[in-house]
Amino acid sequence: MITSLGDIVEQHAETFPDKAAIIQEGVTWTYRDLRELSRRAAQGLLEAGVGEQERVAFLDRSSREYFPFLFGAGMVNAVTVAVNWRLAAPEMEYILNNAGAKVLLIGEEFLGHLAQMDLPSTTTVIVLGNPGDTGYPTWEDWVNSFEPKFPGIDVAPEDTCYQLYTSGTTGLPKGVEISNRNLFGMLPNSGVEWSFDSDSVNLVSMPLFHIAGSGWGVCAFFFGGTNVILRDVDPAEILRLIDTERITNILLVPAVLQFIQAVPGAENTDFSSVRSVVYGASPISEETLVGAMNLMGCDFVQTYGLTETTGGVTTLPASDHDPGGPNAHLLRSAGKAWGDVKIRIVDDETMTDLPDGEVGEIWIRSRQNLEGYWANPEATALVFPEGRDENGIGWFRSGDAGYLLDGYLYIHDRVKDMIISGGENIYPAEVENALMSHPDLDDVAVIGVPSEKWGETVKAIVVVRAGSDPSEAEIINYCRSRIAHYKCPTSVDRIDVLPRNPSGKILKTELRIPYWGDKTRAVN
Repeated sequence: MITSLGDIVEQHAETFPDKAAIIQEGVTWTYRDLRELSRRAAQGLLEAGVGEQERVAFLDRSSREYFPFLFGAGMVNAVTVAVNWRLAAPEMEYILNNAGAKVLLIGEEFLGHLAQMDLPSTTTVIVLGNPGDTGYPTWEDWVNSFEPKFPGIDVAPEDTCYQLYTSGTTGLPKGVEISNRNLFGMLPNSGVEWSFDSDSVNLVSMPLFHIAGSGWGVCAFFFGGTNVILRDVDPAEILRLIDTERITNILLVPAVLQFIQAVPGAENTDFSSVRSVVYGASPISEETLVGAMNLMGCDFVQTYGLTETTGGVTTLPASDHDPGGPNAHLLRSAGKAWGDVKIRIVDDETMTDLPDGEVGEIWIRSRQNLEGYWANPEATALVFPEGRDENGIGWFRSGDAGYLLDGYLYIHDRVKDMIISGGENIYPAEVENALMSHPDLDDVAVIGVPSEKWGETVKAIVVVRAGSDPSEAEIINYCRSRIAHYKCPTSVDRIDVLPRNPSGKILKTELRIPYWGDKTRAVN
């Protein structure tokens, strides 16, 4: 029985050792290869002094080596932290130090970032690629210097196996601890709802620091399928791989579904192998969805979830995708709860349940809910306000607003100020903190505004200091020098005074009105 990450490769290497497990850029690893590399990585981590439940980190674009590193860590009951490679060096440094990562597997193109970091906890650095003499071992040299011996360490269901970071409302990222119990509470559902089985040829096109990237890949591994890994999100390459590798399963965010339709010759792609396209992570326009359905001619399945819920907790199956038909209204929903998931809608002020059709905060109860935020019991307690039972199960506050109707969940807004741009979560506080140090700005508010391309995009509304006149480009570039580019404003508006309530809180609802006034809901 598969109950931990290490079990996955051990079992499938026995069942079908010569079957392709990973394909990337002309290289194929069988399940026998993957087991051997994972065992070698496990021995390497033990040699590096990594103990049970200690953290190891991965920092690179989507590389096949991530998975034996992940499974090897699982075999020794260590926790893998996949770091967002799009971050600025100070942001990466915070995550690595917050996690206390002992070992770092890093792509050669990010060695410049590494040189800017102070990482007192990191005692072993391994480099992916062929960077020349850096003083660090390469992955090939490191992993092949150990014997492929299974470590035989017991792993408990409640032990953490993944740690993914999500930005917080305070601007500091939080480490989401996902346990074996969380992960293996989700995986069986994906077989039925997302059409996974041992014959799946799954495209991993989303970044591995996302649950929609690495977690999506683990879904296929769980069933003994094959993962085709795309190093970067590339719409033309996605279409080529669908055709040449006979892809059966795909997860894409709405922005990528839109970009695919714009690729010249997209209609000439052979989509006949595709069982279903799962989409989620941000709202989708009906035009984009219907266009993609018409182009690809296969089943489409929507999912809703968070990093904290180990990904999807609802599903809108293909049978509910009926554009132009009597059930067309269901396309506005995120579907119904799956597996053991229960959902309730709670009034934010009275903390009482709301009836069908009334908007409130979405609360979720499931084995999929995170074990906690790493080294942050206060934040953990806030999202489990009613506590948890002896099995660690409780009601999780999502921070999203929505309503239930006939069992279907509709996403309406966000209780938090979070912006979702191209499937990436962006917290205004983080952007505001970066901009407030600008010498020519007295006050700053950041909001999300509608974007046809990205769903939403970041706008800064600023109060300029008297006697100063910074340009829009200057303000944006200043922000880009401090935080990841994708988080930074794409536009800047000026205002004389930011509206605030009596306690001094900025009234962002008021600021959003000029941009969202004609929208039926405050997510795009």
